[in-house]
Amino acid sequence: MMAGKISAAEADNLDYSNIAVPPNARMPKMALTMAWWAVCSAVFYIVVGAALAIGFGTRNAIIGMILSVITYGLINAVLSRFAIRSGLSVALFSRVLFGNVGAGLATLIFCATAIYYAVFEGSVIAVGINTVFPWISYPLAALIVVLYSVPLIFGSIQTWLDKFNGVLLPFYILGLVVAVVLAIGEYGYSNKWLNLGPASGEVAGGWWSCFVYYMGVWVLMMFTFDYARFGRQEDVGYHAWFNFGMPFYIMVFLVSGLFGIFMIGTVPDLGKVTEVTVLLALLKLMGVWGLLFVWITQTRINTANYYLAAVNMEALFQLFGKLPFGRIGWAIVVGAIVYLLMLADVFTYLLQALAYQGIFVVAWVAIAVSHILSDHYKRVAGDKVEYRASHVPAFNPLGITAWFAAAAVGIGLHLSGGFYADLSAPATAIIAFGMYAIGLTVAKREWFLISS
Repeated sequence: MMAGKISAAEADNLDYSNIAVPPNARMPKMALTMAWWAVCSAVFYIVVGAALAIGFGTRNAIIGMILSVITYGLINAVLSRFAIRSGLSVALFSRVLFGNVGAGLATLIFCATAIYYAVFEGSVIAVGINTVFPWISYPLAALIVVLYSVPLIFGSIQTWLDKFNGVLLPFYILGLVVAVVLAIGEYGYSNKWLNLGPASGEVAGGWWSCFVYYMGVWVLMMFTFDYARFGRQEDVGYHAWFNFGMPFYIMVFLVSGLFGIFMIGTVPDLGKVTEVTVLLALLKLMGVWGLLFVWITQTRINTANYYLAAVNMEALFQLFGKLPFGRIGWAIVVGAIVYLLMLADVFTYLLQALAYQGIFVVAWVAIAVSHILSDHYKRVAGDKVEYRASHVPAFNPLGITAWFAAAAVGIGLHLSGGFYADLSAPATAIIAFGMYAIGLTVAKREWFLISS
């Protein structure tokens, strides 16, 4: 399934937005680990854990985290194995599932989501700079963040991002430990963080709401897919069960979430839980070192956000013909979009958009897993996974129908609110998986391939 070998010079210059990653462009397992684990350090995960504990109770939040760790680990074991075996990206694999036009929508959703996170995480750094250095206005601070973030992805995953994030990872872990020690030293230890929750008491069944909330960031499974394709076949077990598996999500959800819960329960007078309040708590405890810690966390995650946004934007526009600049040019375009969104008061709208995008992402993941676990594709299309735009149709009726039908049900449940909203993501996943699996049993070759 993997593309043939190419020269070392070509491997250094290609970004693989339109071809599968060949064997000689794959990365050593520790290098890919350092590049990928940049994703674990977003303040977003810290805030989510704290917000869920306050909204539903600490115990419910922790149960939701643990269930999410297990779910993410199992699903990503399937996705990462396939991505390593095939070398395909989300954009290329989506051509198989939905056809050329349908793949464009999947790529657009992925790109937009990565840009959203880049805006969110970059804004935290900009607010921190403005807070510590008031003479630097927020617009100027935002520009500084974008200007240093964009060049970080001029180098590829293989040549730069692994080393950069590998150097920063120990400082991130050290920052978490130092923040906890300083909080205890300043305010003393209290078990208040173990008993957070609404004034009316812990919400019965709130663990389910917490678990479903984490389904809203299943886009991390798309992130996994695009990184895992750089893994070597001989390292597939390590990547499936460790690098992209439960140990990674223990760090992402459980460690980050518990840190957020502890900080909110220990540092007084933080008000409503947001990324900014967590930032202010760190600045209050650590001063300028707190800003340095936040810079490390946000810069690490934004190497992934900017990289994936640029690569998927390039893949998206290649549907309309090859443009005269590659990923570096698209990285600059992404930076310009991120900066404009950082200046605009659009966070409410971005959150609403992300909720709907999240439902489409859940459906994509379910369809992808359904396809990978089935052998029916081989029956109709052969052993080779055909992804070339010239060889797949504009629309795959099976994938498109399953995707949009499941998403429609999910959006309807989401709009209904209350109990039904908590069913939106799980229902979307079940319907998408089931419809695609059943449809594969009667699939026709022309749904996947253009007749030659």
